Amino acid sequence: MMDIGAGITTGTAELREATKMERIGVHSHITGLGLDDRLEPRPNSQGMVGQLRARKAAGVILRLLSPSSFSSSTVSAAPGLSGRAILLAGPPSTGKTAIARGMAATLGPDVPFTSITASEVYSLSMSKTEALTQALRRSIGVRIREEEEIVEGEVVEIVVERGITGSGKSGRVILKTTDMETVYEMGGKMIDEMTKEKVLAGDIISITKSSGRITKLGRSFSHSRDFSLLSPSTTFLPTPSGEILTRRTVTHTVSLHEIDIINSRTQGFLALFAGDTGEVAAPLRAQIDVKVGEWREEGKAELVTGVLFIDEVHMLDMECFSFLNRALEGELAPLVVMASNRGVARIRGTEMRGPHGLPPDLLDRLLIVATSKYVPDEVRQIIKIRCQEEDVEVGPDAEDLLVEIAGDAGMRYALGLIAVSQVVARKRVKSSGGGSEAVEVEDLRRAEVCWWKRSQGVKTYCRDRVIKWMLCSESSSKVLYLNRSQRVSPFTYTSQTGILISKKEVQDSAPVRGQAGFQNESSVRGHLHAFLPWIEYSGVPRRLMSASQRYVSAAYDLHLYA
Repeated sequence: MMDIGAGITTGTAELREATKMERIGVHSHITGLGLDDRLEPRPNSQGMVGQLRARKAAGVILRLLSPSSFSSSTVSAAPGLSGRAILLAGPPSTGKTAIARGMAATLGPDVPFTSITASEVYSLSMSKTEALTQALRRSIGVRIREEEEIVEGEVVEIVVERGITGSGKSGRVILKTTDMETVYEMGGKMIDEMTKEKVLAGDIISITKSSGRITKLGRSFSHSRDFSLLSPSTTFLPTPSGEILTRRTVTHTVSLHEIDIINSRTQGFLALFAGDTGEVAAPLRAQIDVKVGEWREEGKAELVTGVLFIDEVHMLDMECFSFLNRALEGELAPLVVMASNRGVARIRGTEMRGPHGLPPDLLDRLLIVATSKYVPDEVRQIIKIRCQEEDVEVGPDAEDLLVEIAGDAGMRYALGLIAVSQVVARKRVKSSGGGSEAVEVEDLRRAEVCWWKRSQGVKTYCRDRVIKWMLCSESSSKVLYLNRSQRVSPFTYTSQTGILISKKEVQDSAPVRGQAGFQNESSVRGHLHAFLPWIEYSGVPRRLMSASQRYVSAAYDLHLYA
């Protein structure tokens, strides 16, 4: 852990690179926005298909945020800007989250990208504003530069001496370059580090004096003909030239949130791995902001504006929206990208309704990027990309069926069938004793039988669970349910339309099942008026129901799926 003045620490301890295990996820095939040097979108590139206007808009936004993200010299880049807010609005399964992932991939690993869901801010252990503050500060990076003294050379000899009692040990190492040779004394910890790295004579090593970290760079060419067992990954390098002790500028990138946690906990940077970070006091954040400003003036650090992606932003309430209005105007504010699949929806925490479920004062601060439904050709391209990502071979006829299923039940449902159909295909090959493991139409049909589509689930729910009328009174704002167990004898239930009708009407009218005159809201209301004398509900006076002016039918809303 490094200490950089005034008691504010950054916690940039030397940590070894951990090997990342990449798993196949929903958006693991996306490697960028698929734009060329002129910010023009390609039809199918870097895992992105379609949504040309939305992808171009996202590329322009990234150009404002980080000019170095694009290598083009033909388009003049504006300086990095922060405090902007973008809204990705469109129907479900139109690639809003995919565009956000493409933005993160385009920015690269050096630019902070934080992705949260609006539901994450609601917690019993942390306030909503604290959760949003931590997400905002996690999206602002601080790039700190410092000079380190590096000892680099070829190992000539390592001598280890043990004491008479055998408890302590000391030694020395002789390093050389093409120009000089030096002897360094070693303590017990340095000897243990040498033993751990398996350093031998002829190896080229690098030692960081501030932390004592030893890095084994490779082996000298002068020892390439030695008769010794070497690993296949051994790299042969020429002997370094010049001075053994050199200075090197090292850059560390940490987020403001990491600096907050390190300085608010007694464990230091180990608190980052504890998981439960808790709330951070506002005065401490103010001190850190002042210190970061001093580092910027001294040239020791620079701010890196990142991206905060808030999915399902309509789930935030009015308090969160008012906090975001103020936070976006601050100096240390990242680029905030929001996504919503709502049209005109109720603003959570109020009785008002607004576009995309957002208040008007926040909408005025947003640049809205619209996404549209994919056409069948684009759906086909996405299915091919996902099959390649999941290493699944799909036949042409099965591919056509997947496109048809995606248009009927949604793209997520169709993509979910790919891996399941592969399991069915492998079982078919195993049972038949041979054949191709490519997914065919019959494999998709067998897999499709096991899972309901969205329309099937709604239809079954209406058919078996709901009985029908939801009667809403303007005067009392009560919603009255007529459950299946409370159905009285003059009524019957049609499974085709999900509409409650009288027994007399079943006997007298012929076209009841499937039609029955329930084609619009007025006819539904007319039948409900006719049924009011027979409705009995305990605890509700008859005069209250007869005085009602507005009737809302759950069946009218849901029978469209039947």
